[in-house]
Amino acid sequence: MQKKILVAIKRVIDFNVKVRVKTDGSGVETTHVKMSMNPFDEIALEEAVRLKEAGHASEIIAVSAGSEICQETLRTALALGADRAILIKTDTELQPLGVAKLLKAIVTQENPFLVFLGKQAIDDDCNQTGQILAGLLDWPQGTFASQIMLAENENKIIVVREVDGGLETVLLNLPAVITADLRLNQPRYASLPNIMKARQKQIEIITPDIDITPRLVTLKTEPPPARKSGIRVNSAAELVDKLTHEAKVI
Repeated sequence: MQKKILVAIKRVIDFNVKVRVKTDGSGVETTHVKMSMNPFDEIALEEAVRLKEAGHASEIIAVSAGSEICQETLRTALALGADRAILIKTDTELQPLGVAKLLKAIVTQENPFLVFLGKQAIDDDCNQTGQILAGLLDWPQGTFASQIMLAENENKIIVVREVDGGLETVLLNLPAVITADLRLNQPRYASLPNIMKARQKQIEIITPDIDITPRLVTLKTEPPPARKSGIRVNSAAELVDKLTHEAKVI
C-alpha cells in the first residue's frame, strides 16, 4: 500500500525583494521580479521529505496552481525531494477558497494520508487555505505546526502547535491536514545532481473543471505611508529631553 504525502507549493515574490505597487494601484509589480517558492511551503516540503526518509511515506507529490511559469517552482520542489509534481493550470485569480477546492480534487485523485501546506503565503498572508481544505475534506487539522511525530501505530499523528499562549499538543487521526510554521525545521539546499534530475522529470499538467471564481474584489493597492526621517542627538541627556518634552513618551 502506497503512503503518499501531498505538499501544496505556491510561487511568490522572493522574500529578499522589496515589493513595489503598480503605478495604477491595481496590484503589486511582478514583471521582471525574482520569484521563488513560498518559504513556509519549503518548510512543509522538507518535513514531508524527512518523513519519507524515515520510512513513513512512499511518495511525495508537489502540487501548485497557476500559470505555466509555476513549473519552475515545481522543479525546485522536485530538486528538494518531491517524487512527482502536478500543475493545476489556470489563469484565474486564485484565492484561498479556490485553491482549497483545487487541492481537494487532487486529494480525491491521489488519496494521500497527509497534506502539508505552509501556514500562510508571504504575498497575501491569508493563512486560510489549509483550514478551508480541512473543512472541505472533513479531515482533522494541525495548524502552525512546530513539531510533528507519528504515533506508534502510525494511524495517528502528534502535532505541537504554536499558539498565542505558548505551545499546544494535539493528537490527530489520519488522514490529516497540517500547516507548517517557521520553527518546524530548517529546509535543505538542493544539490546540483538533484537539480539536474529535476529538469528531466515530467510535470503533470491538468486543467480544472471547478468553479474557482474569486469571491473578493481588490479595489485598490497602495504602499504604506512613508516613515518620517529620524533626528540625530548628541548625547543621552538630549535624547531623554526630547522624549520627555517633545515626544512626551516618557
